[in-house]
Amino acid sequence: MKLKDQVNFYLQKIIENIIGEKAEIEIQPVQESIHGDYSTNIALVVYPKLKNKFESPMELASYLCEKLGKSLQKEKIEKIEVSAPGFINFWLKDTALLKNLGEVIDYKDNYGKGESLKNKKIMLEFADPNPFKEFHIGHLRNITLGESYARLLEFQVANVWRVNYQGDVGMHVAKALYGVLSSEFGVRSLEKKSAGERAKFLGEAYADGAKAYEESEKAKKEIQEINKKLYKKDSVILAIWEKGRQWSLDHFEEMYGRLGTKYKRYYFESEVAEKGREIVLSHIKDGIFERHAGAVVFRGAHTRVFVTSENYATYEAKDLALAKIKSQDFQYDQSIIITANEQNSYFKVVLAALGKVFPDLALKTVHESFGFVNLKDGKMSSRSGSVVTGEWLLDEAKRKIKENFSAKGGPASGRKDMDVKTLEKVAVGAVKYSMLKFSRKSDITFSFEESISLEGNSGPYIQYSFARTQSVLARIQNSEFRIQNSESVKLEKEELLILRLLVHFPEIVEEAGGNFAPNLLCNYLFELSQAFNNFYQKHKIIGSENEDFRLSLTSAVGQILKTGLFLLGIEAPSKM
Repeated sequence: MKLKDQVNFYLQKIIENIIGEKAEIEIQPVQESIHGDYSTNIALVVYPKLKNKFESPMELASYLCEKLGKSLQKEKIEKIEVSAPGFINFWLKDTALLKNLGEVIDYKDNYGKGESLKNKKIMLEFADPNPFKEFHIGHLRNITLGESYARLLEFQVANVWRVNYQGDVGMHVAKALYGVLSSEFGVRSLEKKSAGERAKFLGEAYADGAKAYEESEKAKKEIQEINKKLYKKDSVILAIWEKGRQWSLDHFEEMYGRLGTKYKRYYFESEVAEKGREIVLSHIKDGIFERHAGAVVFRGAHTRVFVTSENYATYEAKDLALAKIKSQDFQYDQSIIITANEQNSYFKVVLAALGKVFPDLALKTVHESFGFVNLKDGKMSSRSGSVVTGEWLLDEAKRKIKENFSAKGGPASGRKDMDVKTLEKVAVGAVKYSMLKFSRKSDITFSFEESISLEGNSGPYIQYSFARTQSVLARIQNSEFRIQNSESVKLEKEELLILRLLVHFPEIVEEAGGNFAPNLLCNYLFELSQAFNNFYQKHKIIGSENEDFRLSLTSAVGQILKTGLFLLGIEAPSKM
């Protein structure tokens, strides 16, 4: 039983004996080790109910501290103290820290894995790039967040279905098809181009079509006609649509491969459109939807059209059908949809409508959002054609890392250029980490300088720290080392800091998954990397009196960095 769980168990028993009911107990890792390893504010939380028994939260905290001291295992706890205005702080014994070090080494990739979501089935929808549009850096943040979330959930033994919902019909497709038909390049001339080149052409065609739609009444009518023909499966339009759709999907698959995501199921608007229309129309009589100005609307937080006056399903209606089809494919306990913050108001209405039509599914459905990715010149727009694509960002990061690495390397440093595979891993890691290290809901401004740094809070810095641990371990022949006598190990302050950080890894990953906050894991890995690099600079490892212990410490740090990077969806190269 983890110390947190143990403290929680005994605190609950003590609190129940005093107030006759359970309390919400929070036990948090302490930021500064001088204040202990864990702390709880439970005395402050329950004091209002116990004013007649205790004069202050401090007195209550002292009472709880005394009771806990009699219950907790003495081999784990060095001391328990009270601090103003009523916190209870816990210090672990060095022997407990050293025992945990052994567990990190023994459990390897499974260290820190929990079972809080055991037997839970979760469907996770993320990325959702639309065919006929380019995969931009907003999609990059979406897929990066989604993949990390999936791995954090799976680390708590959840059964996760990664799914992807893509808009392959609608006005944006009609605009792109108009652009294709207006282009001087024929569809056949693009057959021999790469998937990336074809995707770029489609993105430009969409931008041209969108511009024409806004500037020309004639073009607007033509695009509307293309949209109708597509829904009616006109043979000429359908043939171009099928070709362009496949080009987009081929390019998306290349991106998914680079980013390390594999989906269980792909959903498309074209497969849910008719079903969505039928669902909406079938619920007019019961008053869930109503006819208004020829269309069918739902009046929720605000009124939205679900079926147009021309009898086509809107995005809203399609999402109702999507929810139903998802539940038939996978009988989930929870369905999570990840989109940008700008869709928050949209999903409030859709989920309200879902609650009326399929109340059981609505209770299981959660919408999670994230902030924009901005550049220095502002937000991107696929309508204007000024899209920063995900592919360009990854390739540019790779180019800059190669230049930066070579500039700091060369014969004098003894450093060789990164091989192609490592360069790709570091570039993808740099971009992903820059998307994950900030709070999910915050808008971010992408910076190449920060993202590729080997010294700051970046993916390459964490990867380099891992590679450093592997470089040390590669210099010894025996990879199986153990501390012979933990009582004789004299711990330096840099070593103690690392040991205390290692203890908190299971809690960090559980909290990061439970709150969909991979930034918490990023912060932790950065702090651990700093602590290890500081230790590495100050203390000799191989050939020291405590060689076995320090090798164990190095191995454990490497293991945690590797696991942590994996949970972020980032690979950990052994050499850089």
